[in-house]
Amino acid sequence: MTVSVLPTPRAKRARADAAATAWALAARGGDPRAAEHFVRALHNDVLCYVVHLSGDPQSAHDLTQDTFARAFAGLHRFEGRASARTWLLSIARRAVADSFRYAAARPRLADTPDWQAAVERTQPRDLPGFEDGVDLLDLLAALPDERREAFVLTQIAGLSYEEAAAFTGCPVGTVRSRVSRARAALERQLLEAEGPAAPAA
Repeated sequence: MTVSVLPTPRAKRARADAAATAWALAARGGDPRAAEHFVRALHNDVLCYVVHLSGDPQSAHDLTQDTFARAFAGLHRFEGRASARTWLLSIARRAVADSFRYAAARPRLADTPDWQAAVERTQPRDLPGFEDGVDLLDLLAALPDERREAFVLTQIAGLSYEEAAAFTGCPVGTVRSRVSRARAALERQLLEAEGPAAPAA
């Protein structure tokens, strides 16, 4: 499974948000083409978010499908007061939380002793930016959950700090602090990974 982890410029993200929200509202009115555009516009963002939030690439596609199923079931209540992206990510968050509760109630063993390695072996390796994406996923996995979520919401999913604060239910300053600390930790990890510079000849 390969997901885009590169941030999108704010102006482009704002236009995409407006379009996705318009498609969601049109889909609410029964337009099947708008529903298709709505899914295509936000599918990658939901997939990326649930991968980071759940930490389980195996279940990411199922969680993404569950998120859209829940969204369409509740689409009649969507009024566009928030962007469709913010609304959909809040549904994804609940879907992941529900999956954790279900897994805790009914634990299951993995089919393979090393499922992460099995997933990685199935990935196409010749895509541009693949290695960078894998590196970023590995670095993000090492962050504390709250910092990782703040970073993913603002730097990858493209929410503003204010939207992320409303989404997570904490002050804007807390989100800014978490993102700042996440960036510092990522920079530190990158420097450590590069190791000491080779001495000049």
